[in-house]
Amino acid sequence: MNADFFNALDLLEKENGISKDFMIAQIELALANACRKEVGPTTIIRVQLDPVKNDMRVFQQRTVVPEGEVEDDNCQISLPDAKAISRRHKLGGVVETELKTKNFRRLSAQAGKQMIVQAIRTAERERQTREYEDKKEEIITAIVDKVDTTNGNLILDTGTGYATLLASEQIPGEFHDVGDRIKVFISEVKSGEMRGPIVTLSRVHPNFVKRLFELEIPEIQDGTIVIRGVSREAGSRTKIAVESRDENVDAIGSCIGKNGMRIANILAELGNEKVDIIRYSDDLPTYVAEALSPAKVLSVTMEDERSCRVTVLPEQLSLAIGKEGQNAKLVARLTGCKIDIKA
Repeated sequence: MNADFFNALDLLEKENGISKDFMIAQIELALANACRKEVGPTTIIRVQLDPVKNDMRVFQQRTVVPEGEVEDDNCQISLPDAKAISRRHKLGGVVETELKTKNFRRLSAQAGKQMIVQAIRTAERERQTREYEDKKEEIITAIVDKVDTTNGNLILDTGTGYATLLASEQIPGEFHDVGDRIKVFISEVKSGEMRGPIVTLSRVHPNFVKRLFELEIPEIQDGTIVIRGVSREAGSRTKIAVESRDENVDAIGSCIGKNGMRIANILAELGNEKVDIIRYSDDLPTYVAEALSPAKVLSVTMEDERSCRVTVLPEQLSLAIGKEGQNAKLVARLTGCKIDIKA
């Protein structure tokens, strides 16, 4: 080992954020395994890298056993022989003998190089996993690096690494080109042993809309307005229930913003998707009536704890139910209440 080797570790720590101590520990382990192949598979080897002296030392470790019970000279030493080395050695203790490393130089260099590459990859995967974990359930901005024309998947540069946005996780009807900057929601992160973290990105997840509101509405950020629920059919319609903790702050008005500027920014991200902002209520019938917006409800009658009958004017029936029952489904999901709508 020379100064250039340890300087390279310093550079890796500075540029890649890979701990020098971590690298040294990994390389010591690799060199110990490489040296063991030279002196015997049962030999216990300890390698010590010294970044101060720019040096490497190799030690053979043997367990002290009673005289006459040595079964393997590579990993055992009798008590008398141990005492001959040092009077302090006792049964069950470990005797370390330094090995000359000149025979290991070439082997060490090869093993060290391989282990550095492996350690860099391992540390990089761990770093990426930690960074993605820190951003889990959050929105990030990524750049489209590649568009797979065969399946519609997008390869995104997230700033932490590269991840795939599946076609199924894209808003129906939207298109992106290489170089586009898009917002994505990190819904799941799994540690991948060989290829790095497995990251699930989404633009259709209900919490994608929730996070957009949190990013755009200051009153949500400071806790004055609370999001009580989100129900979504991506690309078509979203219902989001909000509640104000301050009687002087209008939850819906704050989300829409002056001249509709706040909601306009959110809608621009969602394309043609409609967003209904619902006023939350602890009173379930009132909550259901609000959620059925834009339809006007005449009455809501609870039939049991989680189901109700809704009455609307005949001309409001199709609006309340929605195309293919979409509006009613979204309301049911949002409120957790089974709904029967009648004219």
